[in-house]
Parts: sequence; structure tokens; C-alpha cells
Amino acid sequence: EQFGYQGGAFTGARKEGAPGKIQQADGGTLFLDEIGDMPLNLQARLLRVLQERCVTPLGSTKTIQVDIALVCATHRKLREEVARGSFREDLYYRLNGLSVTLPPLRERSDIRALVTRLAAIEMPAAPVRFSEGALRAIEGYAWPGNIRQLHNAIRVAIALLDEGEQLITEQHLPEELFEAPLAAAPAQAAAGGEPMRAAEPLASGSSLDEIGRQAAMRALEAAGGNISSAARQLGISRNTLYRK
Repeated sequence: EQFGYQGGAFTGARKEGAPGKIQQADGGTLFLDEIGDMPLNLQARLLRVLQERCVTPLGSTKTIQVDIALVCATHRKLREEVARGSFREDLYYRLNGLSVTLPPLRERSDIRALVTRLAAIEMPAAPVRFSEGALRAIEGYAWPGNIRQLHNAIRVAIALLDEGEQLITEQHLPEELFEAPLAAAPAQAAAGGEPMRAAEPLASGSSLDEIGRQAAMRALEAAGGNISSAARQLGISRNTLYRK
């Protein structure tokens, strides 16, 4: 994927070969996400590319010159990975030019602006509004899943709006925003003593209608099929729940 390959280099390879990401980035910028998880043997090859500014595709003996700028991201502390021997020290110093640390969402002061922007992405034609209570709840939550989790919560809230509604209130937000953080040990159900199952994440490519349907189905399951209870849980009417 990174270095490309020559035609016939391995079983199933296209006969014309394929350029790798490094070659495709020639004249531009190569972005490597989660660089801290790169295997050591690949780190050595990447270091050679950065030093010699050339790449050798798999199965080829010819090097190809490349002119790239490199941007990397990682959730790991690379200095600690270097000390543990899982990240090459020479590659670390080769990459460590300008470092930018992105704070977790719970430490940011622009959450309201982010909420407005994310909602506009989902509803560009008919912008939605948030009540002050909803915004305070969003600001007060720790957001362990960061912006992906916030975006998902906003998508669900929009999907739960009735037709013609444009105001998101606390009733449209996930319950977890108003609950105490979960304990380390699995919670036990009051009746049966079975560990509670974590809800599966919503598919990021789902439409708003599909997200609303999934949220309605989960609420119905949690309420044991009781329509009135599920509707109260979601903060919507029975008719809206039927429609979802």
C-alpha cells in the first residue's frame, strides 16, 4: 500500500502493477495516521525514503524519485515508545519537526461552535438550534469518544426531531450525557444479574432516517417493547416513535 508494486510481484497482483501512496503523493503531502503503530521493519523503510527521497516498489529493482512533505498523527507518546524500543529513535527525530497537540474535546473551549458546525453539516438546508439546557449538557459531558462521539450524538438528536421541528433539547440527547461515569466493573442488571450490554455504535454512513430508526429500536428493546415507555425515554410522542 505504501510502496506500490511491479506487475506480477505476487499472486493476484495486477499485471500493470500499482503505485503506492508515497509515489502518489509526489509533489504534495503524504499523511500517515497512527504512525506510532507502524511496525519496526516498515519504520526502517520509511526512514530510508525520507533520507534518500526515493521509493522502490515491491518486486522492482528500480528506484523512483519522490518529492513529498510528510504529516503524521498518533495517539501515542512517541518519546515513551522510543524508550520502550517500539519506535525507532532516528525516525522519531527525523519526523519531529513541528509538533501540534490536539486537546481532548473535554478540554476545549469552543464546544458550542463545534456543535453548531457539526449540526450544519448534517442539516445544511434547514439549520437546527440547541436549547441552552442542551448546550450546557453537552459542555458538561467528558466525551471519552471525542468529536466522533459528539458528531454521532448530534446526528441521533437531529434524527429524533419531529417533522418541522428545529430545536434540539435535552430530551433529544443521549442518556449517557446525564448519567454518572460507568464504574470499571460491569454493571449488573437489577433483575437477572447479567452484565449490561454496551450499545453498538451507529454506522457512520447511515442516513438520518436510519439513525432515527436504530435509536427507536434500541429504546424499544430497552423498554421491553413498551411503546409509551420507549417514547418517554426518547422524549418524543408515540406517533413519532411509530413513524421512526
